Amino acid sequence: MSLRFDTSDPDERSRGLEAATSAVRRGDLVVLPTDTVYGVGCDAFSAAGVTRLLEAKRRGRDLPLPVLVGRPQTLEGLAYGLSKAARDLVEAFWPGPLTVVVRAQPSLAWDLGDANGTVALRMPLHPVAIELLVATGPMAVTSANVAGAAPPTDYLGAEEQLADSVAIYLDAGTLPDSAPSTILDLTGPVPRLLRAGAFDLDTLRTVCPEIVPG
Repeated sequence: MSLRFDTSDPDERSRGLEAATSAVRRGDLVVLPTDTVYGVGCDAFSAAGVTRLLEAKRRGRDLPLPVLVGRPQTLEGLAYGLSKAARDLVEAFWPGPLTVVVRAQPSLAWDLGDANGTVALRMPLHPVAIELLVATGPMAVTSANVAGAAPPTDYLGAEEQLADSVAIYLDAGTLPDSAPSTILDLTGPVPRLLRAGAFDLDTLRTVCPEIVPG
């Protein structure tokens, strides 16, 4: 049976974050608000959790799961061979709707799908998400909808699609309409824009002029 916590109430938010942290550590799924839409996630290093997440999403391994972090410094432990451009972009736009695809540290014991040695990382600009991620460490998180359906902007939309496959729902009300995160490929010598989103190319080029369209 799923539990829902209203994060607008300070006491319930505290209980909800504690319950969500415990669920993540067990390998269970949690729905959380982000700065774009509601996400569903698990411990990035839990094979059982990742399997549950892919099954709940009805999603194949050909679309590897992105990872959310609670601190910019976590990037250094997860990514390999970071460029100056990558560090500058993260410093400028995290937390926020910028996803960076980087080479993953080869020693990491995780399996996020068919990622070919890369990982998509982001630090969301939402206080509930950040507090949870600081407590749990990196989480594999994707939008809280089944494959092919619209990503939800409220808790009810997530619950309608994912139901009891999720252990804990953190309800932060209806999220404002927003563009999806911008995705940059930083695995090669020249940064490439894979998806234009909340940050457009001109904005990104104020920090990294060499970015090219994907």
